[in-house]
Amino acid sequence: MSFQTGLSGLNSATRTLDVIGNNIANANTIGMKSSRAEFSSLIASSMGADGKQTSGVGENITTTSQNFSQGNISTTGNDLDIAVNGAGFFQLQMPDGSSAYTRDGEFKLDKSGNIVTNSGAKVLGYATDIKGNPTNTTIEPLKLSTGAPIAANATTTIAAEINLDARAPLAAGSPAVAAVAAQAGPPVVPAVAAVAAVPPTTRTTYATSINAFDSQGAAIPVNLYFEHIASSGTGTSAVDNWNVYDSTSSTTPLLTMSFDSSGKLTSPLSPTAISIATPSSTTPTISAALDLSQVTQYGTPFAVTSLTQDGYVSGELVGMKIGNDGIITARYSNGQTQAAGKFSLAEFRNAQGLAPTGGGTWVETYASGTPLTGQPGVGKFGSLASGSLEDSNVDLTAELVNMMTAQRTYQANAQTIKTQDQIMTTLVNLR
Repeated sequence: MSFQTGLSGLNSATRTLDVIGNNIANANTIGMKSSRAEFSSLIASSMGADGKQTSGVGENITTTSQNFSQGNISTTGNDLDIAVNGAGFFQLQMPDGSSAYTRDGEFKLDKSGNIVTNSGAKVLGYATDIKGNPTNTTIEPLKLSTGAPIAANATTTIAAEINLDARAPLAAGSPAVAAVAAQAGPPVVPAVAAVAAVPPTTRTTYATSINAFDSQGAAIPVNLYFEHIASSGTGTSAVDNWNVYDSTSSTTPLLTMSFDSSGKLTSPLSPTAISIATPSSTTPTISAALDLSQVTQYGTPFAVTSLTQDGYVSGELVGMKIGNDGIITARYSNGQTQAAGKFSLAEFRNAQGLAPTGGGTWVETYASGTPLTGQPGVGKFGSLASGSLEDSNVDLTAELVNMMTAQRTYQANAQTIKTQDQIMTTLVNLR
């Protein structure tokens, strides 16, 4: 027996306790991944008369491996708390410009609108258009426009879903028809009942309005008036026509709509270009497409189901939401929502090779390989859970049991050293 054998056991048990203590200390650290000490035996060999002789001389610390299993996901309600449900790491640009990776999604907005970690590292992702489609494959720091409002947008399309009453009389009205008495003839003339006059229908009877916007965000009232102008044919060949005006005084319609006998629109089926006069003297008349393809003519009262347009005034950022696909949707005071970027994730061929650097971050090494970048929820990359955080994957019960085992190992190795010392003392005291 050798003092070195027992000493190697003490060192191994001490290292094990260090790793266990670090796991326990970080049991409540967001995104923490537990570790374990791994060891191997030491063998001494020598050449003897009967061949090679080997004997064990203790153990050696091989490595401290990391456990990258999924931690529990807890709901926090904070929109900028984000958990990765599945594979992948958030990509960071550290304050010194270097790259790092983390599973800790406790993000914040700094004064410039950058999404950052608690240590000030910038979170990376993709620039997108307002619909959330990445505009390039290069990742960059994610940033929200918290200072300047989004610009106003001029109206380009107005769409309406309306039902025109198929029972409506012609807008021009009709004169009275006097009664005609029957005559025995010849010739025989049947009796005709009197028909009361139908007064003209005022243009405002079937009307609706919506505010459009010019390039400066100024509201422009757009009025639509519908007049029943003609009916022709009978049965399945019946056709009804309606004129559409933009004012009560206009004599030229914007367009004429035609409906078949089933009340479905037959013309026009594509948007019609119209001009909208703006009240501002510095802004010219704007053009928009009027889409009436969803208008019907049924025998029910006139009703406006939907009336929309795509213009808006300028607006300030009032909130945000992050989807499972990583798209950041910003909400503005003008009621608009626009995509403002998309988180990216990175994965490694050998995550065990990542080097922890403290603060819940890792850096790549030769052993980990280069990162593979992708979008959340695509391929092997996990999805994101906004308003949630990934808890530490430390199993506290297992760590406490491991600590007791390591303590016994330490005591047993200490006992071997004590026994060796007693043997040596006996040898020294021989006379």
